Amino acid sequence: MISEKLKKGHLLIAEPSIIGDLSFNRSVILLADHNKKGSVGFIINKPLKYTIHDLIPDIKATFKIYNGGPVEQDNLYFIHNIPDLIPNSIEISNGIYWGGEYEITKELINNGKINKNNIRFFLGYTGWDEDQLESEMEESSWIIAKNNYENKIIGKSASHFWKKQIMELGGEYLIWSNAPENPALN
Repeated sequence: MISEKLKKGHLLIAEPSIIGDLSFNRSVILLADHNKKGSVGFIINKPLKYTIHDLIPDIKATFKIYNGGPVEQDNLYFIHNIPDLIPNSIEISNGIYWGGEYEITKELINNGKINKNNIRFFLGYTGWDEDQLESEMEESSWIIAKNNYENKIIGKSASHFWKKQIMELGGEYLIWSNAPENPALN
């Protein structure tokens, strides 16, 4: 856990106490933007059963689609680590970029110049209004962690990612690392 203030590029790890919330239970969110007006992030460890080709048949790739969050789930978003190839990208931090020219991105994927370690697609995003995320932090809903993976986080497996983050926190969190997703079913 880090004690510094929220800023884009940090990871938000769902506290083990967030049980029953389908979107956020055991979520790890990459904070893509944070300012006075609010915050935006993408849940990076909740793959869906779709590939990019399932949603956009023009793209000839089988990259997984992730549930980015409950806001605007009818829109597709992406983060990547190749700003030199995708113009008009917005830097999040540590070599991670958000968005860019869609048509160029599609062409690069179809030509095999982008692989699953370079890009991650999301349906929807996670958003907070002004001071909402800070309020949730005060309620101990989230743990702030530094993104030690930097731009390599894009290629990380989502399987057990929350558990790994909880284990790295150590201390009182270790007991939660092996708890069932829904303790009521135990």
